[in-house]
Amino acid sequence: MMDARRSPPAGRALVRTCVAVCLVAGAGGSGAACGSRTELLAPTQGDRSTFPPPGDSFTDDGGPPADALPPVRVTPTSPPNDCPDAAATLIYLITNAGALLSFDPPTTNFRTIGRIACPTSNPADSPNSMAVDRTGVAFVGFQSGAVFRVSTATAACRPTGFDAGSAFSAQFGMGFSSDATGGGETLYLGESTTAGRLAWLDTTGFVLHVIGSFAPAIDSPELTGTGAGDLFAFHDLDNDGGPTAISRVDKTTARVLSQSPLPGVTRGNAWAFAFWGGDFYTFTGPAVGPSTVHRFRPSDGSVATVAETPLAVVGAGVSTCAPQQ
Repeated sequence: MMDARRSPPAGRALVRTCVAVCLVAGAGGSGAACGSRTELLAPTQGDRSTFPPPGDSFTDDGGPPADALPPVRVTPTSPPNDCPDAAATLIYLITNAGALLSFDPPTTNFRTIGRIACPTSNPADSPNSMAVDRTGVAFVGFQSGAVFRVSTATAACRPTGFDAGSAFSAQFGMGFSSDATGGGETLYLGESTTAGRLAWLDTTGFVLHVIGSFAPAIDSPELTGTGAGDLFAFHDLDNDGGPTAISRVDKTTARVLSQSPLPGVTRGNAWAFAFWGGDFYTFTGPAVGPSTVHRFRPSDGSVATVAETPLAVVGAGVSTCAPQQ
């Protein structure tokens, strides 16, 4: 996510070529990840219908008060049954300049897939966030509030017709989380404001459904989910770019259920967030890069610096097919 309040002036933005559909060749082998499948931009049966998502398993009177939040824990599970290549699923990244990358947590290697050329109405518009579904399709949110579908195999881009408009902040964090029933998954959005709201987006008709305000308030979160149905947010603790934390969020009420501070990790002007293999990965840095990768391990509470890229990462997406433990 790029902080719109502190993002560079429009004159610095890269000019993009506007095309109806773009195909950018990958820079390496396709491997066996979800993103290596063909026809990734075709509609999928796993897309969310327009019915509200099923309830989270934590649906008490709104969760514990902010000063008594327990540390974050991840619900153990195996990847969903419709993930034949789950063991090779990667974290996918988008930069402020539109470069699509993959990141392999065990090796900490980055690979360039291509550069997206989405048909934006303003050539100065740039990516702001990203989420990836089980088929390897990335949903990339732009600074304008528009969302595009991008293939994680080729970087091909197609519009969805969705624009946040006046009903929601134009900048938002994004993340898929498995549904409690039915075997599907839902795309959740978190507003990039100091008193933001949680919503879910129907990826068939692209209708936005607001759930409610985060409580306690969460500032400009990035979101990630799991195959067990958990939803987590990476965010500031004091709303001014200082200390950060990871919080588990109730998907039906937007209440914060648990929280773990991240000592030594500051958000900067560009940030992203993903869950993989039982651990959380944050990507943070200045608006023009580099981005530092930190790993938070909830099993022991440790925070470690594991990698760095010279690029400014503003979005991360990982399928709920990814390893969960």
